[in-house]
Amino acid sequence: MRVTYFGHSCFRIEIPGSPAVRLVFDPFLSENPHGAVDPATVPCDYVLCSHAHSDHCCDALDLARLHGATIVAPYELAEHFAAQGAKVIDLMPGGGVNLPWGRIQMTPAIHSSALELPGGENRSMGVPGGYLVRAGGRTIYHAGDTALFGDMTLIGRHGLDLALLPIGDRYTMGADDAIEALTLLHPRLAVPMHYNTFPPIQADPQAFATRAQQAGHNVRVMAAGETMAL
Repeated sequence: MRVTYFGHSCFRIEIPGSPAVRLVFDPFLSENPHGAVDPATVPCDYVLCSHAHSDHCCDALDLARLHGATIVAPYELAEHFAAQGAKVIDLMPGGGVNLPWGRIQMTPAIHSSALELPGGENRSMGVPGGYLVRAGGRTIYHAGDTALFGDMTLIGRHGLDLALLPIGDRYTMGADDAIEALTLLHPRLAVPMHYNTFPPIQADPQAFATRAQQAGHNVRVMAAGETMAL
């Protein structure tokens, strides 16, 4: 399994198989300050959007149209994409779908979810979420934008190979709460996300990694564009 980080909260997971399956989480590519990426160069089969804020879903439709991908999103956001012709899987927290290659399950997240429309209007798009993906004998948790919450213990109860956690503070967990989250989740490996993209979410990922490792957790800081094997 290969994990590529595009910066902010955007990752691609490549699951080996016949055929291989490629998942893009929180697609923020063409407008990403960490380094803009043309969605045409990111082939994928599924696009998982944790919520409706533009820095988590702005390239979802382009990826769906360019690559024939299916968008996975909370119900109201999925309906918004379906109305524009996309193939969708609509979920709500706690629910999931079994697919030929594995399972996608939506988890709770404590945040908000609104489309930012021209003219400054925010249109509510239901609830935010995170995702558990089980495939190829591995389990990955993408937390989305969230605060720390005690039920992370339940999310990690069957074991996690990888947890992708926000550390940028202000709108999500900061480093202190992200370390607490690791204590609840117990992943084999964690990667920080959602930091240093905009001025309000400045954070030092290396300092977070050091403190987390001192607390007994395995953390890897990934650079935008970097790929690792899991």
